[in-house]
Order: sequence, then C-alpha cells, then structure tokens
Amino acid sequence: MFSTHGILKNRHIQTLYAPLFRKQPTPKVLLEAFELSDGDFVECYWHNQKPTDNKPIVTLFHGLAGSFDSPYIQGVMRALEKRGFASVLMHFRGCSGKENRLPRAYHSGDTADAKVWINYLKEKYPNSPLHAVGYSIGGNMLLKLLGEEQEQTPLTSAVSVSAPMDLAITAKAINRGFSKLYQQHLLKALKIELLKKFEKFDMKSLLNIDIKRVKQIKTIEEFDELYTAPINGFDSAKDYYSKCSAKQFLKTIRIPTLIIHALDDPFMTEEILPTENDKVSKSVTFKISKHGGHVGFVGGSCSKPNYWLEETIAEHFD
Repeated sequence: MFSTHGILKNRHIQTLYAPLFRKQPTPKVLLEAFELSDGDFVECYWHNQKPTDNKPIVTLFHGLAGSFDSPYIQGVMRALEKRGFASVLMHFRGCSGKENRLPRAYHSGDTADAKVWINYLKEKYPNSPLHAVGYSIGGNMLLKLLGEEQEQTPLTSAVSVSAPMDLAITAKAINRGFSKLYQQHLLKALKIELLKKFEKFDMKSLLNIDIKRVKQIKTIEEFDELYTAPINGFDSAKDYYSKCSAKQFLKTIRIPTLIIHALDDPFMTEEILPTENDKVSKSVTFKISKHGGHVGFVGGSCSKPNYWLEETIAEHFD
C-alpha cells in the first residue's frame, strides 16, 4: 500500500508535484490515426510496439484535458516498457492537439470509442493479451466500459486510478476551497476548445447559447449543463452524472480490476467510494491509501521522488 512522509503528505503537493517538477525522458512514440464510424477520429500514440512479436498491449486512457504530455502517461509508458509491455495512449476526441471533426468531443462515460479501439486491437493482434489503465475521468470511463461489457470484453485485466466514480459529488467537491484552482485550470482548457467549435459549427443553434454565455461559465457543473449534457443527448448535467458515474457499474465487472484511490484526493470526497450497501464484483480489488492526492502517489522525498503508482500498475499487469 502507498505511504509517504513529510511535506509529501500534503494532498496538493501530491497532485501538483509531477506536473510542475517531474523531469523524465520523453518516450518515443508512433502515431496511429484511428478513424471512427461517425466520421471523427482519435489519435493513438504507440510506445514499444512490435506488432509481430505478440507482446501484451496496455491501452492508456488519460484524464480530463490530459494528453501524451501528461507526466503520468509518459511515466507509465516507460514503466511498462521495462516489463516488456507495449503501451498505446488512446487520446479522447480533440485531446491530441488536433481538433476533432464534430461538434461534440468526449465525456466521462463515453465508452463507444474505447470499445471500438479495443475490439480493433483484438482483431489486429489476436495473440496479444490486452490490458487497460484509465486515469481520473478515463478511469471512470474504463470502469463503466467493463461493467457494460462484462464477460464480453477482450481485455484481460484493468486498472483505474483516481476515478470520480460519482460525478455529481466530484462536480461539487471541485468547486470548494483550494480545489477551485484546479477547476479554473481545467475549465480554461475546456472553454478554449468549446470556443473553437463556435468558429467551425453553428453551436448557437445546437446549444441555444452564444459565445458570451460560454465565456461566463464558472464551474465544471455549469459547463456540463450547457455543453456536455445537451451535445451528447442527456437531459441535464444531473442526468449525465447519474447515467455515467462508474460506481453503479462495479457490480458487473468480470475481469481482474484494480482501483487505486487516495482518501485525500482534492478533486472529490470519500463519498465517491462504494459503501457496504453498494454491490461490488469479486473481480474488483481496491488499493485505498490515506495520502496520494489526485493521480499523485509520489513517494521518497521532494529531492529524490519515486513514483509508486506506475510501478504498481506495471506489477498488476505483470
């Protein structure tokens, strides 16, 4: 189980240390543009992949506004390489640096693209065991996918890290205290991408709001109410959160799945975790630590840190 000491026990230092201070070699990657049936695409970054040697493949799903540039993605790619795994990051729509082609982008419960990608891997690499790891909303999406697919998933095992398994609670928690700073950071990126869509599409007709209203959005919940929910066919943010929160899908997961979570995660409260009254599949294992922040889990010291999270993920798949 993860433990740390000194100043690294602080939830915000755990969350911010790697994005602000981690220095690591950038993994070499090969880009695969993956076309989707609705005319859109996602970009997938392969690391340590040799299609002819039947090595196991781990698909990575990043968090909100994340990408290949996220330190946790590059770190786990290198950790998996050391253990002989190929890894591939499936960027969500519009997250690789190239704008996607449709008015909608992605959301916390959008499992369709991931399912198509995983099935594609199974067909193209039939002798390679397939695994997956999701971070934050990517972790929520992955857990929902596993619960939906049950025994039908081509995946052999999975890991979910710092997943907001109750989206409504997370939306409230990130709008309180110091966590508002994280919300502002994430919201700035989301609004920039949405404003770009106003330049390409008739978003005013699709959403019944104008650019001025977009610029006035103050919270993630408001963004979801005005954009994420209506563009994806949900009645409201409440409806979106209710249907896409992963906690309700834990009972039908049928492959070995590890959920890693820190009780001091500043993006959410402990209420997102299942209680004794919630049904959870026997295939699901939890590693819950007192410290770790949001996708942090930095051990050692500030001058000599070690990254427990990526080693734990690699060990799980190994």
